[in-house]
Amino acid sequence: MDVDPSLLHRLFYPQVPLVLSAMSGARVSAMPVVSYASVSDSPPLVAVSCARGGFTLKLALKARAFSLCILDGSHVDALSRLATVSGAKVKDKLADAGLRYRKGDQLKVPIIEGSVASLECSLAFKKRVGDHTLLVGSVEAASANESFSGFWDFRKYRPLLYTGWKGKLTTYPER
Repeated sequence: MDVDPSLLHRLFYPQVPLVLSAMSGARVSAMPVVSYASVSDSPPLVAVSCARGGFTLKLALKARAFSLCILDGSHVDALSRLATVSGAKVKDKLADAGLRYRKGDQLKVPIIEGSVASLECSLAFKKRVGDHTLLVGSVEAASANESFSGFWDFRKYRPLLYTGWKGKLTTYPER
């Protein structure tokens, strides 16, 4: 079966979504991302692909910093809210989605309370790639809960798996 090039990204699903968050002044915004990678161990760098024009991307560029948080399956409703509301329409998108957060230990970035892992990233550089912007972040701090000890313990961590967008957030197993 031939795959339409506009659907190639779906071949990578299911994917554990990350929540990219940024703050500048009194504004806080966040969005789920599924196109990301660890691109260097020394120095530690991560890359995240973001649709151009999004408010969260603009805020991350303005702040020159962002966080990446991993949520478990108990946060599916909050993640769905983050995917459907523009950060331009609310002052604090994380609060709007019912998520509490604190400022990072190293950077002024939102760290979602209850996340199973988080990264604090300063913006190393950005690059336009097709219809997206690639953010490369220098990881300034990273933390994880007890589900991680060099590897994930899936008896403790129940990942949220994104399977695509069908007018609503779809996950595996589907609720």
